[in-house]
Amino acid sequence: MKYEYKVVKVKNEKVAEETMNKMAKEGWRVVSTTYWTKWGVAIIITFEREVN
Repeated sequence: MKYEYKVVKVKNEKVAEETMNKMAKEGWRVVSTTYWTKWGVAIIITFEREVN
């Protein structure tokens, strides 16, 4: 199997949830989340999906 990945940065939990639901409809699944506060608040979400 081959996979592709996408990393998305969002500003808050509401946007994170909306983004995850949108990406799930496109066949992506969340494989990682990170809450980052070094240079401002950000949630980093890593998505994965199988490449056909």
